[in-house]
Amino acid sequence: MEVSSLPLSPTQRGKLISAGYTTRLSLSSVSPHQLAHDLNVSHEEAIEILKIALKNGKMGESNSTHSVGTGAQSAWDMLHEEDMMRRITTSCGDLDNILGGGISCKEVTEIGGVPGIGKTQLGIQLAVNVQIPVEYGGLVGKAVYIDTEGSFMVERVYQIAEACVANIMENHVPQRKDARVCQKTIQCNSFLENIFYFRICSYTEQIAAINYLDKFIEEHNDVGKAENPVSAL
Repeated sequence: MEVSSLPLSPTQRGKLISAGYTTRLSLSSVSPHQLAHDLNVSHEEAIEILKIALKNGKMGESNSTHSVGTGAQSAWDMLHEEDMMRRITTSCGDLDNILGGGISCKEVTEIGGVPGIGKTQLGIQLAVNVQIPVEYGGLVGKAVYIDTEGSFMVERVYQIAEACVANIMENHVPQRKDARVCQKTIQCNSFLENIFYFRICSYTEQIAAINYLDKFIEEHNDVGKAENPVSAL
């Protein structure tokens, strides 16, 4: 079990991770005295943190045993789930083909590389593309964008939204009547309104933002339709 999933305060989680305690297992052999020293907290607070970690560890083991006992999943069912999984287009046909149709929902996709290769641009593109209506190949969702570098540019988002609308008009709306309806219903401004931006300046803020996402998505159901945001992870 990850420390980030324990019912602790964001500050406590941040201190644990900063000190190298990233999993419950890493806390299993540490003494309260050592933990208090590593986290710069009181001895009593260290004891409380260890109690919570131990309690939730037992719950996790119980849930794991229960899930194994409910039965195995067939390979056919797994293949069917894979085929039915929704994907967000990257607007690049070759990249979509490599990814099996786009960025998969319900999965974590990590994009890595040296600075300047377009990771931020791809994140912005996905934040726009997830909003495309279903009839035009999208998921009609919303997006959460978590920015840890300050590289998010609203002007660039608007440019990508403009290109997205132009692409829909050119490739999906052949009739002039439909084009007029499309122009009224798909506006660049709406793409910006449906991207929820979090600027993160420290690791503690990042953990706090991630822990807040569950509540945020409950309050913004359309974000859940895309199974997450697109976030700059």
